[in-house]
Amino acid sequence: MQAVEFKLNGKAVSCEVGASEILVDTIRNKFGLTGTKKSCGTGDCGTCTVIIDGRAVRSCTYLTGMAAGKDVTTIEGAASEDGTLHPVQQAFVDAGAIQCGYCTPGMVLTTIAFLKENPSPTMDEVKLALSGNLCRCTGYIKIFEAVLLAAKQMSK
Repeated sequence: MQAVEFKLNGKAVSCEVGASEILVDTIRNKFGLTGTKKSCGTGDCGTCTVIIDGRAVRSCTYLTGMAAGKDVTTIEGAASEDGTLHPVQQAFVDAGAIQCGYCTPGMVLTTIAFLKENPSPTMDEVKLALSGNLCRCTGYIKIFEAVLLAAKQMSK
C-alpha cells in the first residue's frame, strides 16, 4: 500500500492504495463519487473520463499512484459550488444530448478539456475529439450539437 495525495475537484485528498489500483475505482470506492462510470476497463469507451491537469484521461487505465500531486476533476466537480452547471453541462441539457446518461459524464469532461484547447471547433473537429467516447442511445448528433452550442455560448 502507498499513500497518494492529490486534488480532487479542487480539494486536497489522500488515500492508501495498492500499486495496481486504478483511478476510477479510487474515485468511486474511496471518495464515493459515482458520476465517473466504469464500463469497458480498457480505455475504449470513455465513460470513465476525468480531467487531470487539464487533459481528458481514461481513469480505468490510469493508476491512482500516477495522480500524486495532480489536479483531478470528475463530473461532480464540473459545476460551480453554488450548483450552477458548467456551460458544457448546460449545453448538453439544452441540446437534448442526454438520454440514459451513462456516457454523459465522460462526454462532458472530454468536451470541457477539448474546448479549452479549441474554443471554436468545426463539426469535424468535434467528431474527432469525441471519437473515443461511445454512446448507445443518442446517435451522437445531439451530442455534437451540444458541443458546438457550448463553444458558442462560452465564446460570448
